[in-house]
Amino acid sequence: MRQIVLDTETTGLDPAQGHRVVELACVEMENRCLTGRHLHLYLNPDRDSDPEALAVHGLTTEFLSGHPRFEEVAHQLVEYVKDAEVIIHNAAFDVKFLNAELTRIGLPRFDSMCVKVTDSLLHARELHPGKRNSLDALCERYGISNAHRTLHGALLDSELLADVWLAMTRGQDALLMDFEEEGGAGSNGIRLEKFDASMLKIVLANPAEQEAHEAYLAALDKAAGKPSVWRAIES
Repeated sequence: MRQIVLDTETTGLDPAQGHRVVELACVEMENRCLTGRHLHLYLNPDRDSDPEALAVHGLTTEFLSGHPRFEEVAHQLVEYVKDAEVIIHNAAFDVKFLNAELTRIGLPRFDSMCVKVTDSLLHARELHPGKRNSLDALCERYGISNAHRTLHGALLDSELLADVWLAMTRGQDALLMDFEEEGGAGSNGIRLEKFDASMLKIVLANPAEQEAHEAYLAALDKAAGKPSVWRAIES
């Protein structure tokens, strides 16, 4: 499976107020392995960054003025994310900006260009409820060094997020064994046997646990601004 880890830097917080994307970076993974093929673009927004945004990314108007505008390189993004799952931390923010940039030049919405968009922040909140789940906090939790991160940069942040994503979802590796054609055993000599699910013990949640679960889902809905995936499964 092809996955793209994406991050952006912007001139401010709201594209409805005329704010623009100033940096875009994508890191590619194939079958959960980093390929080394990435897309990294600085963009001329034709405006200044808000002081608060400039303090975060450090990309000055003077520096960005020498780089292409979004419409000049949009085709690179469209081609790069095609047929891939795109993983973004706090995806609602980045997708909102990307949709604004694409709409401005008459192109379809971002999420229609890729297989799907996965929000790694929502995934982290499900794994670690009640804890800090910023990129820095997740790097610390999973032992990923971000000592070289003094300013936010889209490429560095996407590389860190790729490492974090692999760490958060490492349990999936158990399903990705490489089998040889003969003998049915993998290169590590492990053989999968037929699994009998009827052997599993069923433990039902008690009323207190059900109430706590409902409160947790309500918090997820509020944080995401929409029903969580668990609500969709229930319905």
